[in-house]
Amino acid sequence: MNVPLAAEPIAHFAGLTITNSMINAWIVTIFLVLVAAWIRFKSKPGAPTGLQNIMEAIVEFFLKTADNVTHDRARSKKFLPLVLTLFLFILLNNWLGQLPGTGSIGFWKGTEFVPLLRPATSDLNLTLALGLFSIVCTHLFGVVTLGVWRHTNKFVQIGPLLKSFTQGPTGLLTGVIQFGVGLIEMVGELARVVSLSLRLFGNIFAGEVLMTVMISLAAYIVPLPFQALELLVGLIQATVFSMLVLVFLTLATEPPHGEHTEHAADHH
Repeated sequence: MNVPLAAEPIAHFAGLTITNSMINAWIVTIFLVLVAAWIRFKSKPGAPTGLQNIMEAIVEFFLKTADNVTHDRARSKKFLPLVLTLFLFILLNNWLGQLPGTGSIGFWKGTEFVPLLRPATSDLNLTLALGLFSIVCTHLFGVVTLGVWRHTNKFVQIGPLLKSFTQGPTGLLTGVIQFGVGLIEMVGELARVVSLSLRLFGNIFAGEVLMTVMISLAAYIVPLPFQALELLVGLIQATVFSMLVLVFLTLATEPPHGEHTEHAADHH
């Protein structure tokens, strides 16, 4: 039994190819929506109980963790819906791959076995989409917080470049260097997308391959320690992804480099 790099298509609907990893992603999405709706309509004022108590504890834990990064409770509350949703979505997708039947229940397509379920985060298409979505959101938060011009000035530093023409050769050289650094920052944003997506994909896909090999060697007892390890890896990867996004959000909503220095110089 082998694990193909790309998710296997299992059906076609209205021109859309449905893969086995998409089914896992839909299962997690529907589950999270149902849980959120249940908490929203069943929650009561006063001391929380049951599932509401668990969710409130999770939210409070993430708020305190976010405060250590943002050092600002207002920004922590602003970022929490995105960061916590990413964490839960990735974590459940990682763990869903360890449930019995994932990767083992399917159908034969000629001589190839096609599983009906496959961990969604072992599909590079999904992890790339998550990485791109996360970075785009950081820029949207940056624009909303700082304004279009101040946020854009972090990358395309046209203002300092134009100002440098009146500051002589040294000032002009500084302006050109700052403009070049801004272009490098733009490349760095693309690198963040690749880094987020490949880190998550690589770890989960490697775990899927490992579990497939272990189960093919021994179906009982032997794979259990490796399954426990994969649960831990799934938790770590979800945490790393969401915390990196939180850091990127915090950096995106900080004022541009040198702005405080410029304001101080203007006051003097």
